[in-house]
Amino acid sequence: MDLMDSKSPKISIVVPVYNEAESLDLLHARIVEVVSSHKITYEIVFVDDGSADDSWSKIEALHRADAAVHGIRFRRNFGKAAALAAGFDQATGEFVITMDADLQDDPQEIPNLIDKLNAGFDVVSGWKKVRHDPWHKTMPSKVFNFLVSWTTGVPLHDHNCGLKAYRREIFDEVQLYGEMHRFVPVLAAARGWKVGEIIVQHHPRKFGYSKYGAKRFIKGLLDLITVYFLTGFRQRPQHLLGSFGLVCLSVGAIGLLILMSLWFITRQSTALDDFHLHQHATFYLSICSLLLGFQMVALGILAELITAISRPAQHPFSIRQRTTTGQPNPPSKADHTSTSDISSHCTHDTL
Repeated sequence: MDLMDSKSPKISIVVPVYNEAESLDLLHARIVEVVSSHKITYEIVFVDDGSADDSWSKIEALHRADAAVHGIRFRRNFGKAAALAAGFDQATGEFVITMDADLQDDPQEIPNLIDKLNAGFDVVSGWKKVRHDPWHKTMPSKVFNFLVSWTTGVPLHDHNCGLKAYRREIFDEVQLYGEMHRFVPVLAAARGWKVGEIIVQHHPRKFGYSKYGAKRFIKGLLDLITVYFLTGFRQRPQHLLGSFGLVCLSVGAIGLLILMSLWFITRQSTALDDFHLHQHATFYLSICSLLLGFQMVALGILAELITAISRPAQHPFSIRQRTTTGQPNPPSKADHTSTSDISSHCTHDTL
């Protein structure tokens, strides 16, 4: 289908850039070749995340040569999530595609991502089934992907893949901060958006060096805990904190009950040595368990109060469509009136 005559871009390609000056010209040429051959209207948003090389000069030159190229330059390095968020704010296309600037993501996959979106999906994640990375990057990545899929119920093979495609409306509901960019499919799925994946090509790095190390794995695990809480208990924190508190209270109470029973029995029988509570570590562990339980329940109550009082602007549900007959419906930023398969927050499909 010829999309070159569309008034607005069909796709917005958001590319975070951090010291990738050597690859930008070639990446731009490859993207233009692909979208031109498929007659896709496009825009490219390069976000310079505080690069110390000539990346911004390259972006400015590309903008002068191609009106579809836009650039955003940060004052310093704020991280990939911030760069993507800035790009999403700038993007005007119906679909938003993200890719890294290091030429490891192949622009030839863009039509395949669009086809998958047109098939009814709202988020499409790339799966680098064959990776050209050293083992010390691939092994932690496999462990991380397994943990994310198992914890969240969104079974993607490659949550870390930078090559993804989204419907633009998703970012009216999913907000990025910290390093949450890798969890956008999870956050979207929690609100009922339909998530899928396709196998994509992965190329060896030609220029520069990897920006990620062991810290990324540790940060990813910590972010996973945050995402698990946000997607499962954001509107009901007491269900998590209170449940843990009740378990601690039960363990502590049972432990003290057993110890007190032993103390009482030995006091009633002359054949048994007296049982002294303070001489057993279980006594102190039981008390600590009780205290922790009370604290967790109290913390859950405070979290519930904060949730009730704050009244967040974002609704805890996602609307797919509204009827156009009868009384008019008030507009809502969270509404999604396209043909996407979206359900309420309460129905989190396992994909």
